[in-house]
Parts: sequence; C-alpha cells; structure tokens
Amino acid sequence: MTLPIKWINHIEAWLRSGLKQADYCRQQGLNDSTFGARLSDYRKEQNGTLPALIPVQLKVPATGSIVLKHAKGHQIDMPLSTSAAWLAELLRCLD
Repeated sequence: MTLPIKWINHIEAWLRSGLKQADYCRQQGLNDSTFGARLSDYRKEQNGTLPALIPVQLKVPATGSIVLKHAKGHQIDMPLSTSAAWLAELLRCLD
C-alpha cells in the first residue's frame, strides 16, 4: 500500500514543525487517530516492512487444475474447485 501524498506531506510537515502530534492535528483540523494510523503506515513504508506485491499470471490449464509456479521452480497443482479464500490464505502464508 502506498500512502497518499496528502498524508506524506502532513507527516513530513509535522516532523519539521517540532509540535506535539496532537497540537499539529488540532492546527490542521486532522483526526488524531487517523493521523496516528497514517504515521504508522509511513514508518512501515520507510522501513520497508510492508509486504511487497509480486506479479502473478493466472492461466486456466486444459487439465482442469490450477498450477502455481514459483520462479525458483517449485510448483503446486490444485483442482479448479480450490476455494479462492483458501488459495488467498496459502499465498499469504508463503509471503
């Protein structure tokens, strides 16, 4: 997730301001909780701790199965009836 430029600008302005977070939010008319959540997202982006998106190609093969192939050669074959929710959970676990 990329943080909208509006929030990046606010966070960097706050960092330069020397104000307490609550004082900056009050001056700018921002919700303290929302600012805190965006600040957390900003810090994660700066530290590179957000999960990276990787390109995925989906193909429905004639064999009637779903095949996931990893760049290093690993492969998983699953039936077409595999639940999308289960598949999504599998991909989260592999991250």
